[in-house]
Amino acid sequence: MAEKMGILGRKLGMTRIFAGDGAAVAVTVIEAGPCPVTQVKTVEKDGYNALQIALTEAKEKHVDKAMRGHFAKAGTGLFRHTREIRLSGAPEQQPGQQLTVDIFAAGDVVKVTGKSMGKGYQGRMRRWNFAGSKDTHGCEKVHRNNGSVGNNTFPGHVFKGRKMAGHWGNETVTEMGLLIVGVRPEDNVILVKGSVPGPKNGLVLIRKQ
Repeated sequence: MAEKMGILGRKLGMTRIFAGDGAAVAVTVIEAGPCPVTQVKTVEKDGYNALQIALTEAKEKHVDKAMRGHFAKAGTGLFRHTREIRLSGAPEQQPGQQLTVDIFAAGDVVKVTGKSMGKGYQGRMRRWNFAGSKDTHGCEKVHRNNGSVGNNTFPGHVFKGRKMAGHWGNETVTEMGLLIVGVRPEDNVILVKGSVPGPKNGLVLIRKQ
């Protein structure tokens, strides 16, 4: 699926700003870019249009040999993170160029992709919001248990996808319809109103909708 232009950044945390009418607006501060273009893909050569962008400079010892050659071909430094953004039209950028927060403006609607906060191993009540068993007479020490999950002799196994205890969070999440309320090119900062996934310092990909 073709996408519009985007940029990589890090979620710094939250603050608030005051709108023109004096209303306090809660915003997430994202330090985005500058992101060098490390590869350009086209329909003629690769079958689709896309840009590969990078973020966070890295030492040579932290980059494997294949990626060192890849970055050298693009004429950029070494980086820790790369992401690909599919484009609806032919890319205008060339390898080595940089994308900055200037591609956005206040009032733009964007979608933000990141890793949700990991919650570790959780029981079914917290993970799936189950009610649990009644806390009255005749229900001893099973108030938060799973209850029956199996079947009879046929099919003789628990169906895949059953809501049970397990690892919660730490999944790739995309939040749609977030509003950019401020762009500060001098600081490489974007102010976003809405729910931005991930923890502080988490890597996020911001794309226009």
